[in-house]
Amino acid sequence: MQAVPQGRGRLKIYLGMAAGVGKTYAMLSEARAERERGVDVVIGYVESHGRKETENLIQGIERLDPRQTEHKGVALSEFDIDEAIRRKPALILVDELAHTNVPGSRHSKRWQDIEELLSCGINVYTAVNIQHVESLRDVVASITGVYVKETVPDAFIDRADDIELVDLPPQELHQRLRDGKVYIQEKIEQAIGGFFKKGNLLALRELALRHMAERVDEDLRRVKDLQALAERWHTREQILVCIAPNRMAPRIVREAKRLSSSLHARWYAVTVEDTRSSSLSDRDQEYLDYAIRLAESLGAEIHRLGGDDVVEEVVRFAREHNVTTIVVGKPVRPRWRELLSGSVVDALIRTSGDIDVLVITGAEEPSSSLIVRRPAEKPTFKGLLYAAAIVAVCTLVGYSMVDRFDLANIVMVYFLGVVVTSATLSKREALAVTVVSVALFDFCFVHPRGTFAVRDAQYIITFVIMLGVSLLINSLTQKLRQQSENAALRERNTAALYDLSRRMAAMQNLSDMAKLVADAAGASIGAEVAVLVPEGASSMSPIATTRGNIEEDPHEIGVSRWVIDNSRMAGRTTDTLSGSRGLHIPLTGSIGTLGTMVVDLKGIDSIDPYRMQFLDSLANQLASGVERATLAEASHQAALRIETEAMRNDLLSAVSHDLRTPLAAIEGAASILASAPESSHKSRELANTVYEQSERMSKLIRNLLDMTRVQGEIDLNLDWHALDELLSSAILRTETLFANPVRVLSMPEHLVVRVDGVLIEQVLVNLLENAARYAGREANVAMSVKLAGDRYRIEVSDDGPGIPAEDLGKVFERFYRKGSSGFGLGLAICKAAVEAHSGFISAINNESGGATIRIELPKPAEQQDE
Repeated sequence: MQAVPQGRGRLKIYLGMAAGVGKTYAMLSEARAERERGVDVVIGYVESHGRKETENLIQGIERLDPRQTEHKGVALSEFDIDEAIRRKPALILVDELAHTNVPGSRHSKRWQDIEELLSCGINVYTAVNIQHVESLRDVVASITGVYVKETVPDAFIDRADDIELVDLPPQELHQRLRDGKVYIQEKIEQAIGGFFKKGNLLALRELALRHMAERVDEDLRRVKDLQALAERWHTREQILVCIAPNRMAPRIVREAKRLSSSLHARWYAVTVEDTRSSSLSDRDQEYLDYAIRLAESLGAEIHRLGGDDVVEEVVRFAREHNVTTIVVGKPVRPRWRELLSGSVVDALIRTSGDIDVLVITGAEEPSSSLIVRRPAEKPTFKGLLYAAAIVAVCTLVGYSMVDRFDLANIVMVYFLGVVVTSATLSKREALAVTVVSVALFDFCFVHPRGTFAVRDAQYIITFVIMLGVSLLINSLTQKLRQQSENAALRERNTAALYDLSRRMAAMQNLSDMAKLVADAAGASIGAEVAVLVPEGASSMSPIATTRGNIEEDPHEIGVSRWVIDNSRMAGRTTDTLSGSRGLHIPLTGSIGTLGTMVVDLKGIDSIDPYRMQFLDSLANQLASGVERATLAEASHQAALRIETEAMRNDLLSAVSHDLRTPLAAIEGAASILASAPESSHKSRELANTVYEQSERMSKLIRNLLDMTRVQGEIDLNLDWHALDELLSSAILRTETLFANPVRVLSMPEHLVVRVDGVLIEQVLVNLLENAARYAGREANVAMSVKLAGDRYRIEVSDDGPGIPAEDLGKVFERFYRKGSSGFGLGLAICKAAVEAHSGFISAINNESGGATIRIELPKPAEQQDE
C-alpha cells in the first residue's frame, strides 16, 4: 500500500473484467460496513441500473442530489462535486470512474473530479472496468473489436491506495445476463453474442488478473525496499520509446507503458527533430503531438532531441540514461523508400549494441476523433504574386541569354529562382514555382518554341532531371529555413529567459516583476497576460493587468482560485474548466502555489509545444521571483519583530527590576501598619488593602520577569527533585487563595524527577493561581500525578465554569485573558517552561464541569527502562 501524503484522501478502486461482475455491489457492501463502524459515508454518484440488490444496499446511506444540466436539449444528471466538497464526508462513493462529464463541467473526466476530492482530504471509493485503463485500450480493441473512448490514465490508477479485484467466472456472468441483472431482456442475446462472448470475457479476465498481479508484485517490491531486506534486486530496467510522426505513434506509446509496468521500469519517450521534421504533413505532426501528450499523461519522461542522425541521437541518449530496452514501431513506409533512404529500425538494431530493441507492429489507429485536425496553410495572394514575379524575372533573363548561351545556363537561372522562392515563401508556393519553371523552360526555350512539344527526346530527360533537382533544392531549402527558424526561436527564448532572470534579480517590487513577465509572455504568444495573487481566503488581487480586463471576470477569478488550491493548470486548451476564456498557469514555488499567470486566449484555439514550454519557463521564473520577494519581505518583518521583541523584553526587565525595590518598601510598610497595635481599625483595613494590592503587583512583576526570561533560550538548572515535594510547596504557597484545601488524588511513591525545580514549582503555582482566578475561591481543586509510558503526567483540575471550546487552543498565548483580570502571562510562562523541558501542556474541559490543565514531561534516559 502506498504512503498517502499528509492531508490527502485515500483512494480505493474496485476493478472488474466487465460490467455486471459486482463492482458496485462490493463497493456498497464495504461502505455499509464502514458506516456501521461509525465512519461518515456519503454516496456521491452510484448508478444502480435497476438492480434490486444494489438498490437495497443504497437504502439508509446519505446520498447527494445529482447536478442537473442540459446538453443539446437533453436533461442529464451529473455528480455534483461542489456539493461533495461542501459536505466533506470522511468517505464518498463515486461510481463509473471513466465517465466523461457533460461539456461545460469543471473537469472533462470524472477521474479528475475524484482527484480534486482526494486533494481536499476526502476518502473515495470508485469502480472501473479493465477495458477503461488507458494503456490497455489497443489490447481490448484487438480482443473485442470495440475501441473504448472513455479511459483513465494509468498514472491515476497507479496512485490508488487500494485496488480490489471483483472477479466472476464467465459462466456466472452469462447467467447474470440471462437473469436480467445486467441489461434489459432485449439486449441480452446481443450482448452474449457480442462483447460478452466467452472468449472475450476470458481474455478480459486474464487482463484484469494480470493487472492485479503486477500491482501485488509492485507492493511486494515496495515493502522489501522499505524493510531493507537482505535480498537485493539488480539494476532497474529502463525503457525508451521512440515516437515517430506517424499513425502508429499512440499505439507504440501504450505498448511501452504496458512493458514498463510489467517490468516496474522507469520509461522515457523521445522524439528527434531532424532535417525532415520541417517537411512533416499536418496529419503526421498531429499524430506526433498527440502521442507526446499521451506519453506524458501515462507518466513518461519526455525528451525532444535534435540532430540529423536519428539513430545516433537515440542510441546516445539510451546509453547516457542506462536504457535497457528501446521500443520502436514497425516501419510504415513502402519498402522502396527504405531501400533509397535507409531504415531507421534496421540501423537502430545494428548500432544498439547490448541494448535490446523491441519492434512493435499493429494496424492504424481506428479512432480518428482523437486527432484534432489543423487547417493546412494556404497560399496567400501576396505570396503567389511574388512567386509569379520571380518566375517572370527568370524567364526574362533567359530570353536575354537565348541563342548566346547554352540552355543549361538558362536552367541554372531557374534553379536560382527556385532557391529564392524556397527561402522566402511557403512550401506550396515554392512547389508551384518549381513546376511552372520547368513548364516555362520547355515552352519558351526548347525547340519548337511556343509549344510544349519536344522535337528532341533527350530533352525529356532534361525536364525530369530539372524537375527532380528543383524539388530537391526546394525541399532542402525549406528544411534549412525551418531549422533556422527553430534555432532562432530557441535562441530568442533562451535570450529572453536570461534577460528576464537578470532584470528580475534586481527587482523587489512584485508588480514590476509581474509586468515584466506578462509582457514577455504576451509577446511570445500574441496574447495579453495577467498575473493574479491570492488575497484572503477566496479573492484574488491582480498585480499585472490586461486591456481586456480578464483579471476582473468573476468566472476567471474562480478558475484561478481553483488552480491555486489544486496547483494544476486549468482553463482553455486543457481538460479542466476548458470553457474558460484564459489559460491559467500556476506559479508554484517551494513554499506552495503563490498565484496564477492568466493568458487571454480569446480567438486562439491551441498553443504549440515550443510556446507552451516557454510559458512554463516564464511561470517558473515569476514564481521564483515572487517567492524571493515574499521571503525577503517575510524575513524583513521577522527581523523587525525580533528586534521589537528584544527591545520590549529589555524594557520590561529594566522596569520590573526598578519597580521591585519600591514595591518591597510599600509592602513592608503596609505590613507594619496593619500589625501596629496603636493603629485604628480603619487604618488597619487601609494598610491591609495596600499590602494585598502591593503583593498582587509583585506577582505581576514577577510574571513579567519570568516572561522575559522564558522568551529567550532558557538555561535550565536540572537536578533530581522529589515530585511530591514540588507539589506540596506549590500548594503551600497558594493555600490562602482557596477556601477548600487543594487535594492530591494520586501520586506514585518515591517519584524522583530530573527538572529545574524552581521553574517547575513556579509552573504549578501559576496553574493553581489561574484556577483560583477563574474557578473562584470556593472551587474544589485537585492535583494528580501518573506515569504514562515514558512520560510523567501532572494534572490540575477544578470544578469551575470551564473554558469555551473555541478558546482551548488560545489559553497559552501571551496576553490572552478570559475576562479582565490579570495580564494573561501565567499560562504562557507555563507553556514556555514545560516546552523547555521537552514536554507538552494542554487544556481540556471535564465532562462533569470545570477544566483540567495537563502537563506531560519525558522520563530521563536513566529511568526509561524502569
